[in-house]
Amino acid sequence: MTRRARKHLLKPLVFVLAAVMLEGCISPWPDSVGRYTAPIGGAPVISNETPYSAALRCMGGFVRQHPVRIAVGQIADYTGKAEADGSGRKVTAGAALMAMSALNKAGVHMVERFDTSVAEMELKYANNKLIGDDQHPYPQAGDFRKILAGSIPGSDYYIVGGITELNFNIRSENANGTGGGTRTNATTGTAGGSLYVMNVGLDMRLVNTNTLEVADVISYQKQIIGRQVSAGVFDFLGTNFFDVSVGESALEPIQLAVRSVIERATLEMITRIYRAPGASCAIPLGTNDDPLRGAGEYYPQAASAGPQPYAPGPYAPPPYYALPPNQLSYGDAGRGSPYRGYYDNDPGLINLRGGL
Repeated sequence: MTRRARKHLLKPLVFVLAAVMLEGCISPWPDSVGRYTAPIGGAPVISNETPYSAALRCMGGFVRQHPVRIAVGQIADYTGKAEADGSGRKVTAGAALMAMSALNKAGVHMVERFDTSVAEMELKYANNKLIGDDQHPYPQAGDFRKILAGSIPGSDYYIVGGITELNFNIRSENANGTGGGTRTNATTGTAGGSLYVMNVGLDMRLVNTNTLEVADVISYQKQIIGRQVSAGVFDFLGTNFFDVSVGESALEPIQLAVRSVIERATLEMITRIYRAPGASCAIPLGTNDDPLRGAGEYYPQAASAGPQPYAPGPYAPPPYYALPPNQLSYGDAGRGSPYRGYYDNDPGLINLRGGL
């Protein structure tokens, strides 16, 4: 057999071999459930939690005693950052939905103001007497939905704001090393690692619906960390050589950081509306720098009164302060010392974005 003939014979053999190897993954014929292949993965659906979710649920004890209706408006992405390949923005456009989920975790009575298109269409149809009365399976003449004045409850407050910061690589560190023998065929190895930090910021405000007075404004930022680790070995074994390397990289999810900032801001707004003591729903976050501090710590009050302890906790709401919902509490929500947790006591010298 000539070389040319062998070459033509090998081509279909290679194709058949590749098809056999892939037969366990992909089939040209659908299986019994109608699939050409079984998808990989299988992680279960779990609750989308942040370190502040437990505290939000704890606030339900206050919320149930004096319901306040809250609506969520636009919480837009004002960073202006987009992916380089044009595939979309770097920050989620669903911040308003995250705020709704945060309010729901606390059991807040919400009214819809974000997307009222369906309700407006229903109202239009009802106004034209096109929607039948659901009390009768077969509508008769005059059986249409009635429009009743005052049937839609109003909101007491609404939340609006935006994601205003997305700073990349505010600090990074890396280290690399190579070592091995001095002979030509000696074993050599490499190892390296790097860390980098970015941050996301949020500005959110609580507005009194009746008066349009801004009842509360919150500006928070959260840092996000990423890491890369790699190692490799190069060696000669006789007439063969081997070059093996492994690596691992991880980045804290940016959108989860956005959700965490929103839940933290929502938690503080609810705390102020219901005048809940700052640590009544404190949670163990594993850091002393977080403004949501644990029970038994102290916060400044009037100079004459001296430091006062927080209420017992965590997860134990003290008795509710029965005050009108429009009288917000600003004495114990944890923003009295905005630079607490930084090493330098001079606000003019600290670096909030990671510089030296």
